[in-house]
Amino acid sequence: MERFDQSPTDPAFVQSPYGAYDRARDMGDIVFWADYGLPATTTHAATQAVLRDRRLGREAPGEHAEAPAPHTAPFYAVEAHSMLELEPPRHTRLRGLVLRAFTSRRIAGLAPDIEALCHRLIDSFGGEVELLSAYARAVPVTVIARLLGVPETMGDQLLAWSGAMVAMYRPGRTRAEEDAAATAARAFSDFLRRHIEARRSRPADDLITHLIAAEEDGARLTPDEMISTCILLLNAGHEATVHALGNGVKTLLETGTPFYPENSVAIAEEILRFDSPLHLFTRWVYESVEIFGHRFARGDRIACLLGAANRDPAVFADPNRFDPARFGGKAPVQLAFGAGPHFCVGAPLARLELQIALTVLFARCPDLALCGVPRYGDIYHFHGLERLEVTTG
Repeated sequence: MERFDQSPTDPAFVQSPYGAYDRARDMGDIVFWADYGLPATTTHAATQAVLRDRRLGREAPGEHAEAPAPHTAPFYAVEAHSMLELEPPRHTRLRGLVLRAFTSRRIAGLAPDIEALCHRLIDSFGGEVELLSAYARAVPVTVIARLLGVPETMGDQLLAWSGAMVAMYRPGRTRAEEDAAATAARAFSDFLRRHIEARRSRPADDLITHLIAAEEDGARLTPDEMISTCILLLNAGHEATVHALGNGVKTLLETGTPFYPENSVAIAEEILRFDSPLHLFTRWVYESVEIFGHRFARGDRIACLLGAANRDPAVFADPNRFDPARFGGKAPVQLAFGAGPHFCVGAPLARLELQIALTVLFARCPDLALCGVPRYGDIYHFHGLERLEVTTG
């Protein structure tokens, strides 16, 4: 296994990691990323194989589980009940219960409200707009607030909690960031606990009410599991959707790609492939296994480079070219939402939000143009812009 040296915080890598991914991929399907101290998949085939292999998973093997530092305990108390971090049988039970409440029919029914929200936000645009704050962040956080049945006016508070908590996934986090994440996790959990109790006596047509119903149907979804599920939907779903929308608008404007509503599905898929919002995810090894010629033992960890997999020339012809036509008809599978048992449960909602938000934006602002050169934030494993200044024409 060849050694790959690349700091994830290097300014050039932050702005465009794809050249580094090409260099790593030329070394093999799996390389040893020295900066992380982990093997990392570089190709679509290896990444998908690791994500789908049931001999690997998110939950640390018992002998490798470490007690969190006391000051981070509130954050990891939430993680302990998150389906993102669990394996069967608990993951299977929890995911099944969530899907009973988070149905495709219920998600599709959100479309008219999402479209109306997008129009309302654009109504407030001036000639020049910072699109992330005015639109890309506002759409998903408002949708999630509605899903949870909490006032839309809580959007800023939800964003603050989410921003503090997702900082825990970034390399080189500080003690101050850990303290902030713990404080946010405690406050968010306390708020949701009160909200869940209120919904038990006053049901409504929202996700929490449906999660409570699933519990009352005998499936035994606990309050802690409901809290972790709601926090996961905000933190993972919101963060990814914001970056996908921002990255997508940037790419469409930089490449001069026309937006046609009838192609919104293909355009959204190509955005997710071309400039994925999440670039790295890890798996634990549960038993001795050989993957693409490399042996791994129980307790090893492997990093899956989703951003590299989605630019693999063995799967996507001319991968560094933005081309929505590649998703017409039978197309390769992009891995922005992962694969296998942990495939993103919020993917249908994220896709719907991305398609509608782009359709409304380009219909209402056909002369949309960039102001200056957008820059990406130092937020790896996520990949998204700091700001997106545009003129509406």
